[in-house]
Amino acid sequence: MLIQRSMHGSGAGNSRIRDAENENRVIVRPHLRSRPRAAKIAPRPNTGIFMTTPIAMARGVLLRGLADATGMPALVLFASMIGYGSMAREYGLTLWTSVASTALVWGLPGQIAMVELYAVGAPVVAIVLAASAANARFLPMVLSIMPLVNEGVHKRRWRYAIAHFMSLNPWAALMREGPRMDPSLRGPYFTGFAGVCFSAALLGTGTGFLMAGALPRDVTLSLVYLNPVFFTLVFVDVRDWSLILAVLTGAVAGPLFHLVSADWGLILTGAVAGSLAYLWDRRRRGRHG
Repeated sequence: MLIQRSMHGSGAGNSRIRDAENENRVIVRPHLRSRPRAAKIAPRPNTGIFMTTPIAMARGVLLRGLADATGMPALVLFASMIGYGSMAREYGLTLWTSVASTALVWGLPGQIAMVELYAVGAPVVAIVLAASAANARFLPMVLSIMPLVNEGVHKRRWRYAIAHFMSLNPWAALMREGPRMDPSLRGPYFTGFAGVCFSAALLGTGTGFLMAGALPRDVTLSLVYLNPVFFTLVFVDVRDWSLILAVLTGAVAGPLFHLVSADWGLILTGAVAGSLAYLWDRRRRGRHG
């Protein structure tokens, strides 16, 4: 009896072991052997109505550039180009030539030099050289801004496009906002800002050409000087002491050099004021390490 109970208990224990093994056994059906396991896909984070993607971020920064330029920069540029359009018509240019000069030269000092030399019948070579010399100020602006742009804009043709649309307003805006942005977003911001300024200049040129006889000559031509005044305010808004010093030094030295030489006074003022501001800033940086 004892032996039977022992054998019965042993059989029950073996039965329980077999049941546990059957429960833990993985049964692989033939039609499932070649099916790969499905990989788990993490859900995309939902940050609102729009997904946060590089394209969406670039679009947002582009719209921000449009918004920043829509206001005082575009209005002042529009008013200044009204004066240029009126001057171009008075000196004998056609409407399309005036608008094309704004699109291709894209620099008011160079455009004024072009119009004045065209009016006196100067050769084309002289006009090109004078316009290039008047807009030579864009060269250091492009050189200073390209380190910010090159990190995010890798194609050379887009860099050339940015260099062509460079003017003081987009330059100052990108110098102010660019260091705080991701490198890949600086190009879209500049595109939006420069696009508004470029469109305002074209519209201002055409408007000034068509309104040449509607306003007194002195009023329309005086609008050209709104641009230098606004440039001064832009430089001061950058809040760099070297730029502020350059503006103040130029304001004092400009009239004095004009009395010395009316032809070279502006060039001497820029050279002296800019050099003094550069040397002062370099010395200040050397002191602070």
